[in-house]
Amino acid sequence: MNVKTAIEESVDEALCAIESLKRPESLSFIESVSSCLAECFQRGNKLLIAGNGGSMCDAMHCAEEFTGVFREKRRALPAIALSDVGHLTCVGNDLGYEQVFARSIEAWGRPGDVFIGLTTSGNSPNIIHAIQRAKELGLSTVAFLGKSGGKLKGIGDLEWIVSGFRYSDRVQEAHMAALHIIIEQVERILFYPHGGLITENESIKASQ
Repeated sequence: MNVKTAIEESVDEALCAIESLKRPESLSFIESVSSCLAECFQRGNKLLIAGNGGSMCDAMHCAEEFTGVFREKRRALPAIALSDVGHLTCVGNDLGYEQVFARSIEAWGRPGDVFIGLTTSGNSPNIIHAIQRAKELGLSTVAFLGKSGGKLKGIGDLEWIVSGFRYSDRVQEAHMAALHIIIEQVERILFYPHGGLITENESIKASQ
């Protein structure tokens, strides 16, 4: 196989990953998570989000889109990626790496918050423990999964399984596309429900 053919095959596979977002279950998941997060922010609660490796990068990306600027300027929304290096190395060393995110949730999570766990296998022990602890503490839980869903299948309050791909990269590409769409929809719900961006003062009132 020459380089051009290999590239074309990879592009086709990447397109298939994005096409998976158009499946009815994918659209339903995106809508449900968007509503869940909008309601969370309206209550004055926050988002906690975590993953490993590339999924941690996606978690950080998602959080900064909420706390910073996505498409339009509006007030910051409370989202925390559980990525503090001091915390991760402390807990990993003292309690085991499988506890790093559960421990963060104990510190930061409150009833009514939302925890999103990203794991392309569905088998990451630290995400499994995190979702279990989040549920115990009264957080809503969302699982972004891949392949068969792994051990986390059926555990989260909301879940999405990107199946049909051997490697994690394609699953992560679909996950990040879905997260971008969710962020877009949360902004629509909170800041311009009638099509026009409302002012910062109006947005604060709408969230109270």
